[in-house]
Amino acid sequence: MENKKRNDKNILSFIPTGEFYYRKAMKELQRENYPKAHKYLRRATELSPKDAVFLTQYGIVLMEMHEFEQAMDALHAAHELDAKDPTILFFLAEVHAHMGLFWDARNYAKQYLVYETQGKYAAEALSIIDFAEQEEGQFFDEDGDTQDSEYHYQQEKARRMMEQGDFKSAIKLLEKLIEEKPDFWGACNNLALAYFYIGEAEMAKALLHDVLRRNTGNLHALCNLAVFHYYEKNAELDDILELLKKIQPYVFEQRYKLGATFALVGKYKEAYRWLKSLQKRGFEGDAAFYFWLSHAAYHSGHEEASRQAWDELKKMDPDKDGYAPWNEHSAMPHADALEHDRDYLVKKLDHAKKSERLFGLFLLGKSAHKQEIISHPNWLASDQPSALETFLLGYALGHPFKKEIPEEFAFMRAMEVAELLYASDQMVTQQRAGVFKLWFGLVENAYSENYTFKNPKALAAAVEFMVKSANSEKITKKQLADRFEISVATLTKYIKDMTAYLPHTEL
Repeated sequence: MENKKRNDKNILSFIPTGEFYYRKAMKELQRENYPKAHKYLRRATELSPKDAVFLTQYGIVLMEMHEFEQAMDALHAAHELDAKDPTILFFLAEVHAHMGLFWDARNYAKQYLVYETQGKYAAEALSIIDFAEQEEGQFFDEDGDTQDSEYHYQQEKARRMMEQGDFKSAIKLLEKLIEEKPDFWGACNNLALAYFYIGEAEMAKALLHDVLRRNTGNLHALCNLAVFHYYEKNAELDDILELLKKIQPYVFEQRYKLGATFALVGKYKEAYRWLKSLQKRGFEGDAAFYFWLSHAAYHSGHEEASRQAWDELKKMDPDKDGYAPWNEHSAMPHADALEHDRDYLVKKLDHAKKSERLFGLFLLGKSAHKQEIISHPNWLASDQPSALETFLLGYALGHPFKKEIPEEFAFMRAMEVAELLYASDQMVTQQRAGVFKLWFGLVENAYSENYTFKNPKALAAAVEFMVKSANSEKITKKQLADRFEISVATLTKYIKDMTAYLPHTEL
């Protein structure tokens, strides 16, 4: 083959810029190809993070794709670079309106009209202002007080951090907000929730009591306090619930908070009243709204309304299929199973050892006595339930978890192992109880070490092998590997993993 000399003089260097990707995005927008435009604009903003035009257009595309929270971030970043740009001001008004933040939407729309009285978006800006002022009761923050836009934005940012499991960053941001604005009640309430989620229950309650001392009757503080007392099984819960029953809020968000709180603590009649009132007024809820509405409706005797709400939920979140409230009362073919032995179940829930309580909470989710037991004010022994116990209680009650939060995803994988163990008999017998006791002992230790429970099938096989070996039952690794559709090598690896987390207990 003839050798060819490379002519470096003919090689052109190409380093794409933000402008390059922005032009590509504009071409895709002309074709109404929003996913590609989104991709190119994201790259443009990464390469040119100080270009207000790129950020604005990125925010507009995110709005078109209904990614309103991300759109708000992009538009706020653009606004920091150019606070007087009318286009940025208008789309800030629009994104706030989409998110139900009418006070801020109204303010941004008015700012737009200062610069563009006869501008391109003038008519739409006036519509936003009219709508916000017609919804007079709605353009307040969560506690009925107006807030500066920047403070409100920072609070929303902290809330998203909490949803993603980044509680430390959320706490840092919220503490800074409260230091600057001590009467920012929404930030105070969110900070209390963040404290509670990281196990600082006393700090959380102290903060809520301070809010109530300085802002008597603060609905969100009362609701959060009710939830804390419910999880801790404190007698104070009854007094707070009696007070909440007397409150008659008008603002949609407050009605939602009140209804969801009543549903969570099992006061379904009151929950259905408030959540149904929102639906009658045209409230378009999220998945959580329809989850609580369905459960509240079912447990207060409105089965048709419950099924309609569940149908709406499944459209938004198909993963919830199987967790419908009526499944709690489906026919249970094994009446002699341990999960239906009330005395056995109560003893587990009252046990001094956490792993036994975890086992009891898992059984509770399968039990015919679930509603009877959780309605009792002192049904769980632990005065300060751990995060793992709180998760398992939520799991037993069918509450939703988020895969995007690492701690919750690891927990759901651990529960997948428990369900695989349960599936062999579709019940827990006295003979099989040892398998579950071992598993929840392993979960207690492994979860505290941030174990991710990556392969549920292999973990279930490992637990089966460990129990059978301890009981001198004849079983080979190959038999269990074949049964759980894994390799012997994988089974061996996970047996080794679990051995490191063995609790000091008898099988």
